[in-house]
Amino acid sequence: MTDNIKIDNSQDNNPLHGIRLIDILEFLVEEYGWEDLGYEININCFTNNPSINSSLKFLRKTQWARDKVERLYLKTLKK
Repeated sequence: MTDNIKIDNSQDNNPLHGIRLIDILEFLVEEYGWEDLGYEININCFTNNPSINSSLKFLRKTQWARDKVERLYLKTLKK
């Protein structure tokens, strides 16, 4: 009898696997504050009346901005 179990290893090398966007954003806000975060990543949701909810909404539908946030998160963790 052979088990046909497939193991998905597609996320093995993804350092962000299992980390929620809200956790990334909250970490960055605590680390930088909204003003410095807006300086690091110049997008309106960080510079103009920022909030976690409005930023999450924008980042979930704007991949290029999310990519920048994820890169900054990884860079900050390496420090």
